[in-house]
Amino acid sequence: MLLPLALSSTAQTPTLPAPLPAVGGTTGQVSSAAAQRWRAAPARYQSPTKPLPYRTALNPAQVRPVAPGFDVAAFEALANDLTVGQRVPGLAMAIVQDGRVISARGYGVTDVRNPQPINAHTVFRLASLSKAFAGTITGLLVNDGVLRWDSKVADYVPSFQLIDPVATGQVTVADVLSHRTGLRWHNAFDRDIEANADYYSVSQKLATAPLGCKPGQCYEYQNVAFSLVGDVVFAATGSFYDQAVDRRIFKPLGMNDASIGLAGIEHSPSWARPHVRARSGWASLQPKPTYYRLAPAAGVNASASDMAQWLLAHLGHRPDVLPAPLLATLHAPLISTPGEMRAGWRGARVDSASYALAWRVLDYSGQQVVFHAGAVEGYRGLVALVPGRDFGVAILWNSSSPLPSGLLPTVLDTALGLPPQQWLRTELGKQLLLAQTNGHPLPQTLQMAGNDDAAADEPGVSSGEAVAAPH
Repeated sequence: MLLPLALSSTAQTPTLPAPLPAVGGTTGQVSSAAAQRWRAAPARYQSPTKPLPYRTALNPAQVRPVAPGFDVAAFEALANDLTVGQRVPGLAMAIVQDGRVISARGYGVTDVRNPQPINAHTVFRLASLSKAFAGTITGLLVNDGVLRWDSKVADYVPSFQLIDPVATGQVTVADVLSHRTGLRWHNAFDRDIEANADYYSVSQKLATAPLGCKPGQCYEYQNVAFSLVGDVVFAATGSFYDQAVDRRIFKPLGMNDASIGLAGIEHSPSWARPHVRARSGWASLQPKPTYYRLAPAAGVNASASDMAQWLLAHLGHRPDVLPAPLLATLHAPLISTPGEMRAGWRGARVDSASYALAWRVLDYSGQQVVFHAGAVEGYRGLVALVPGRDFGVAILWNSSSPLPSGLLPTVLDTALGLPPQQWLRTELGKQLLLAQTNGHPLPQTLQMAGNDDAAADEPGVSSGEAVAAPH
């Protein structure tokens, strides 16, 4: 993190193997007095979360500026160009740097059938970008002493069961947030959620899913199992998950457009409808309630204005809400995910990939990038933080098109001063590339497609055409 703050530790960082004394002298459970203190917690917190050395070593003197020639207006023009001719119906983008919001704007329209302009306060579904909010609220409870990273899920959710009783008792809060539950199936039982089943019925089916390893030892991305963290938050605090996130994250950060759930987006003054391809072009839909039932995994709605504040907070500029040691823990890699290094920009730029606590961590050509993608029917989004440059970007759009995915590496490459490549397959993207190469086009072998599909990143929270379910 940017702030070299180091506070005394009384709570366990997930990567530390040695068990530490639990709050109140018990393992897994915390006292009702601690929960009462959480509900009456003041605005500022003294974090007991132990920061990792490699993060606290990053002091302000080591943070470098973005590369010369970074022109935010050029990227705003690229974002706007993506909506010309309805390549995509609408898009919103937030960019922050050096503790400032340098862009938070909307482009295109909310609905092709009833077009209203998208602005900085137009709300989009975040899909799997929601997971970082689950990790963050859990971290705040760890700071408060209400939870521990090594708290056992079964101690808070007695109905939770895996196929192996021993494994059931081993799954920790950190395991859930980092997709290390031991489940063999990728996105187990997502098809049930898409068939309109309720979360609690589907979560009971986890007891029938085969295991691929002991909890904590292997990675397999989940949505249903990930959402157990919402039950843990309720059991530990007595507050519903959406209320806890609103009180501890949305309101303190000034995320005034943000909400959780279908009713939240539908009651927003301005919100972007989802769109899918039809014979005549884009067709708008009503958002489905299915994945909203998995609020920790996919339930948050937010605007470009909200995402700018979220980026600033995760870059360390709101220590009154998110202390630096907590950010160090949330962003610390826990398990390798080499499957993230595939074709497209991730295949070319990412040298290693890991999963942390509800964030991905990428080695992006030598720079650490904290990242996540999200997709649900008719919505997609990407978020990237570059702590070493005090830089962040969020891109949201209201269609199933993968085209805007190329905007993210275009922005990152320019901010980091990397050799330009044509990730964005538009005429304006080509013009930017020519400007960056002094008018000399790249060799054909370096002109790589920018259609790095956001839906493929989180295939369980995706459109009906790209769903990975148990085999």
